Amino acid sequence: MAQRRDRPGHPQRPRPPRRGCSRADVTVDRDAATGRGAATRRRRGLSGFIIATIVVLALVAAFFIADAGVRNYAENRAKAEIAAHLPDSVTGDVSVSIGGLSVIAQYLMGSFDRVTLVAPALTVNGVPASVHLVATDVPVDQAEQVGDVRGTVDLDQAALNTLLAAALPKGAPAANLVLGDGTVQYEGSVSVFGLDIGYQATATPTAAADSLLFTPSNATITTGAGSLDATAILPLVLGQQPVRVCVAGYLPEGVNLAGVDVTPGRARITLESSTLMLTAQSLTTLGTCSAG
Repeated sequence: MAQRRDRPGHPQRPRPPRRGCSRADVTVDRDAATGRGAATRRRRGLSGFIIATIVVLALVAAFFIADAGVRNYAENRAKAEIAAHLPDSVTGDVSVSIGGLSVIAQYLMGSFDRVTLVAPALTVNGVPASVHLVATDVPVDQAEQVGDVRGTVDLDQAALNTLLAAALPKGAPAANLVLGDGTVQYEGSVSVFGLDIGYQATATPTAAADSLLFTPSNATITTGAGSLDATAILPLVLGQQPVRVCVAGYLPEGVNLAGVDVTPGRARITLESSTLMLTAQSLTTLGTCSAG
């Protein structure tokens, strides 16, 4: 069909203007973009912190593992040194434990905070005992004095009587201590007008620097009183010198007795020292008891 030309018809509709490229209908959320960037930076920062923390924890763990190995070595070395320096009259195993947070740091500082020695079955000159000692400020240099030593020695009744038999003067009558609750009992005799009067005494234990003392606090007459007034004899018994048990000869010189506690099962002696050194000479030089 041919197109009509120059003929009236509907007017030509104007075309709508083209839309510009301003893209006003498309907007960019700058706040969202900024938030995503901040979140990314936070994740990166958090990841770095986690990695740094893991590295630090790994280093700390490695340090404590190494420190534990050094602690075990030091304890075994100390045990061997003590065993080598004990007097020939002493037998038994001594375990050693080193306290404090870091053995390496303590060694670098020149002393150990706390060293514990335990010997549950030690024998000294044939006398069995259980020993527990705690030393503080123990110098790395063995030629220096240990800051402080405190501990206990437990003796059973048989061991205590072995010490007593060794402490009695030659020719003195045998004695036998019976442990009680805070007291001991023993039998003895006193001469009155040429008669030997037997008695049984109850004594209170105390500790001198070098010995155990058992001072009679009560007594009963057992034999030989005859017509003598027992009430006149008892003051003689109670006025006697305390039974003395020397302990210093079993301990290194400079270790003193600080107290004693008695129960029916054992006598516990408390020890202390501020002059002890961990040298062979110091550990093998035993104390002596004063006369009287």
